[in-house]
Amino acid sequence: MSRFSIFFGLLLVLVAVKSAPGQTTGATFSNPLLPGGADPFSFYKDGYYYYTHTTGNRIDIWKTKNLADLKTAQRKTIFTPPPNTAHSRNLWAPEIHYIQGKWYVYYAADDGRNENHRMYALENAAADPLEGDWTFKGKVADPSDKWAIDGDVFTWKGQLYMIWSGWEGDTNGEQDIYIAKMKNPWTIDGNRVKIAAPQFDWEKHGDLKGDPPHVNVNEGPQALMNGDKLFIIFSASGCWTDFYALGVLSFTGKQDLLDAGSWKKHPEPFFKQTKENGVYAPGHNSFFKSPDGKQDWILYHANDAPGQGCGKQRSPRAQQFTWSKEGMPQFGEPIKVGILLPVPSEK
Repeated sequence: MSRFSIFFGLLLVLVAVKSAPGQTTGATFSNPLLPGGADPFSFYKDGYYYYTHTTGNRIDIWKTKNLADLKTAQRKTIFTPPPNTAHSRNLWAPEIHYIQGKWYVYYAADDGRNENHRMYALENAAADPLEGDWTFKGKVADPSDKWAIDGDVFTWKGQLYMIWSGWEGDTNGEQDIYIAKMKNPWTIDGNRVKIAAPQFDWEKHGDLKGDPPHVNVNEGPQALMNGDKLFIIFSASGCWTDFYALGVLSFTGKQDLLDAGSWKKHPEPFFKQTKENGVYAPGHNSFFKSPDGKQDWILYHANDAPGQGCGKQRSPRAQQFTWSKEGMPQFGEPIKVGILLPVPSEK
């Protein structure tokens, strides 16, 4: 056997080796990125990723040059709500964005009663969101002011929009996806429009006796763009089930995002549990680009075992994804924990 053959064989062994979960080794890393953390979200600006996830009673921001290094990243609590307010409890799914020269954090919160969940916004004019002062801008709601969680904001052809998961009425029966224009980063302009509701079997897994007691769920909407194509990636079925999965809405119109008829829901999930890889209930995702802007990555949470539900076992994970010839996202299967992956490509 030649020296080259021996070297190549050893190289293959090294590439295939399984690392400890969450380990970063030079140009590689493995999932999960942190031991726990649901609803992960990040925003990249000026060489740094600013990351956040649900903590429940406050909002924390991590700052890192590489999301694979979250375990050692700088971390700061930027907001703890005052007690006994409409937004002092159950802070869920925060997102951090840089819009029109300022930082904004959007989050859902209530007063301890789930039916009072609404979206809220914070603002910071500092260059670094871990510095400066965060100002409470108040509730972000359309005139109906119905139950709302999981808000995401994005700009399409110069117009700012918010998408979120909400109830049509005042009782907990079904979660749908809504969209509305925004007058500014903390104010919705006009009425909401429902663009998606659970319709397929894979969106309706749950337990009527569970908490919350419904099974028809569309939540966690995230805008995703590919050239002139616009998608909304959402989570479906109860997060307390192993069937939590990601679906795709495609905008088929030319201009009016508020035209519900211009949104097409694809009949099959695009990202779901894989028992072979030991990944259950993958969902509530977001997206980020590699530092060099050439790679697309999905950031999501998942469980390591069946039956773990919506608790603290959910951990944040990241993996690269691609696009089909037709321009559709191709997420593949959730990757097993501990598998070494190349870090996002750097400049």
